[in-house]
Amino acid sequence: MLDKVVATTREAVADIADGSVLAVGGFGLCGVPVALIDALLEKGSRGLTTISNNCGVDDQALGVLLYAGRIVRTISSFVGGNKELARLYLTGELEVELTPQGTLAERLRAGGAGIPAFYTPTGVGTMVAEGGIPVRYDAEGNVVKTSEPKEVRVFDGEQYVLETALTADFALLRAKTGDRHGNLVFHESAGNFNAPAGMAGRITIAEVEELVEPGGITPEHVHLPGVFVDRVVVVGAEGKKIEKRTTRPRTDRSDTPAGAGEEIATAGGTA
Repeated sequence: MLDKVVATTREAVADIADGSVLAVGGFGLCGVPVALIDALLEKGSRGLTTISNNCGVDDQALGVLLYAGRIVRTISSFVGGNKELARLYLTGELEVELTPQGTLAERLRAGGAGIPAFYTPTGVGTMVAEGGIPVRYDAEGNVVKTSEPKEVRVFDGEQYVLETALTADFALLRAKTGDRHGNLVFHESAGNFNAPAGMAGRITIAEVEELVEPGGITPEHVHLPGVFVDRVVVVGAEGKKIEKRTTRPRTDRSDTPAGAGEEIATAGGTA
């Protein structure tokens, strides 16, 4: 197998052209490939379409591309954590396709598995199936494009809506550990959308905190096999941020090392 390691993030994203479609791992700021996103910002690619759970958090993660005017369309399930996205959407500068969260993950997985479409009960009886969700506004705030109705069929007496698969020109991922063949391990909840996004990319690029040699990851611990991954770049563990830090007083100090802080983070962390 080929050695898929590249030297820099700049090299890793060098062929992401204007107008590319990107599937991006992450949930909030957890598991987001921030180093690759920053390299793409530096490269200057424009007119991008992103497929991701959320399109960044204000001016962080994919938000840096939004603030720079690089993204023109996003397919996401949650966009409420980004004020700039709301502004761009409501003034007609950004097209937004809203998709239920589990459906989004399955659309990506189906794209990677070569399944063109699938039926799901999620969204039956709502605008997800019936259409009419605003996709684009004009500069005056008028809705000029809405989602189309989707096919609904009955199986065993229950209704299901037809959803189409998603694929992308490139997928950008972050993993805790990777090897030179592209096998990846995600750390706990940082796996989130990384695996399905990686499956859906025609070219999949992974930034990893730690690189090991082939054989350093046992097969049963691989979360995304190297067959889906084209490039690996080592970025280390620096640069990870916590979206919303919540703390509580530490009451049991029996296992607290000398000099440890008085509070511990309990929610909103990145891994």
